[in-house]
Amino acid sequence: MWSPTGRAGPSGRCGWHGDKGVSHANPGLFSDKVASIRPVNCSHRSTNDPGALISIRLHRYRRSLLLSAVTLAGLAVGTQTMGTAFGATAPLSDAREVVHFDIAALQQPENITLEPGGAADVTFQKSRQVAQVATSGTITVLATLPAPTTGSATASGIVRTADGTLYVNYNAGANSGIYRIPAGGGTPVLVVAMPDVKVLNGLAIDASRDTLYATDSSSGTVWKVSLRTRVASLWTQGGDFQPGSASTSSLGANGVKVHNGAVWVTNTGNGTLLRVPINKDGTAGTDTAKATGLSGIDDFAFTGRGDQVLAAQNGTNQASIVSSDGTVQTVLTAADGIENPTSVAVKGSTVYVASGAYLTRTDPNLLLARLR
Repeated sequence: MWSPTGRAGPSGRCGWHGDKGVSHANPGLFSDKVASIRPVNCSHRSTNDPGALISIRLHRYRRSLLLSAVTLAGLAVGTQTMGTAFGATAPLSDAREVVHFDIAALQQPENITLEPGGAADVTFQKSRQVAQVATSGTITVLATLPAPTTGSATASGIVRTADGTLYVNYNAGANSGIYRIPAGGGTPVLVVAMPDVKVLNGLAIDASRDTLYATDSSSGTVWKVSLRTRVASLWTQGGDFQPGSASTSSLGANGVKVHNGAVWVTNTGNGTLLRVPINKDGTAGTDTAKATGLSGIDDFAFTGRGDQVLAAQNGTNQASIVSSDGTVQTVLTAADGIENPTSVAVKGSTVYVASGAYLTRTDPNLLLARLR
């Protein structure tokens, strides 16, 4: 999740536009049949550099035309890219947009988790929906979280258990909490109410302990939720999880993952990646900063190479590899197709990057790349 400061450009969409409805097929994944898909106008503005963004949009439109003429690897794990690679910096390569979401339908992906076969489950923040992007490119809404009784409501973090159950953060003031969605989709069921939180954001699961960890980005706290007792309790807090006084963002603790006996948390306002050991009794140990200088960091994922992390930097419109020693290397930028990336996932050598386009408000999308 990203809290923009200042004005963003008008809404619009650049890329492929198909029939309205629950499901949309993207031609660039597995097929060269594009008769039912039409490109829409890309000449729009943003509060960032207008000339640069227009140039990027036109470049990406031409790229989409080229990709639609070849068969791509799509989302299936282990397959190879058959098209031309565009941009990205080693160790990433073969970056390509595979799905363009409909911003007019509030399809702005906030968080992502993966299915065993390679499909991606995402939350659409503003529409309160959970959707699955199949390996064919079809988008299917699995569930819609309840409409708020007053004010507004959003969906944020999402995780998947081994049996396919999804857990999703729901922000709705005093009605905030975590919902469960059955495997394959269905009616969301409230697991635990969390009326004391302000902005539920990241969500992680520790399957070995039947425990969820959720961040509250406004108060700078991390909550622990027992799936056995359905009880939520404050797990850790402090200055390291809150946005600093010089921060340009109102968000503190944001992305969260469980990895090698610890809970890892990003702080958007401070641009840091923190590690909090899990003590034997389940309490939180002393946190340490594993990386700094990650401006606008949102969510992240471990790459499967020790403590190496791929981080989405929503505010600066880029993604970076963070090495175990804290070294940061930018590997994706707007020129590669991302637009305010909110979350990432890694499965084998395949990298998924979800862009919410919260600031550009033009082309929320899902991008794939290869991790070498």
